[in-house]
Amino acid sequence: MHRINRRQLLASSALALLMVSPAARATIIKGGLPWRPGSADPPTVVTPGGWHYFTSQEAATVEAFVDRLIPPDPQTPGGKDCGCAVFIDRQLAGPYGRAESMYMMGPFQPGTKQQGPQSPLTPAQQYRKALAALDAACRSKYGGKGFADLSDQQKDEVIEGLEHDAFKLDGFDGQSFFHTILTDTRNGFLADPIYGGNKDMAAWKMIGFPGTHYDYRDWIDRHNQTVTLPTVSIYSHPSWSQQ
Repeated sequence: MHRINRRQLLASSALALLMVSPAARATIIKGGLPWRPGSADPPTVVTPGGWHYFTSQEAATVEAFVDRLIPPDPQTPGGKDCGCAVFIDRQLAGPYGRAESMYMMGPFQPGTKQQGPQSPLTPAQQYRKALAALDAACRSKYGGKGFADLSDQQKDEVIEGLEHDAFKLDGFDGQSFFHTILTDTRNGFLADPIYGGNKDMAAWKMIGFPGTHYDYRDWIDRHNQTVTLPTVSIYSHPSWSQQ
């Protein structure tokens, strides 16, 4: 196999440089780039207070739901106190909720799981429709009580029914909603706190993840050792917290 050496590589790079336009060549020689390092917009820091997408009733339902998916224990707060519902609310109020990265022009028809979402509704619209259907189904079965008003045992019965497609929602696929809110809850529990969930880095501390350190070069060859680095988030860095 032919192996290119460093001299050949430098020579070919010089030839490629000669083939570009004079303006582009001048930019490259000066060290310029088509972008400026560090110029990307930083994540928007999620601040507490109020709901950006959910109504108060929807928020109560989601908080109750995430707290059963990740129930609290003596060591770690549950999904509600970790901010999972806040994370989902802010995501639905942003590009994810508006399906900005998805093709939404149709045609829409049933497809396989491998084909991805096949709905004309955005994630935010799907949540709104599913939450309304969930509360309606709960009221019908449990004497007028919405999901947030059920006992923990009843909530678990509903969630298990959704998971196994036994608890039906009128006009919406309950099993699909279960998988969506489960995924979003996990993301909120484990994401950087800058996005609203994982409050006080509780999830990271629980699993022993040290967070968003610049690098881990000092630990690459330290096998089977407990990482003793302090847990930090993006927001812990001065360059972020001063925004």
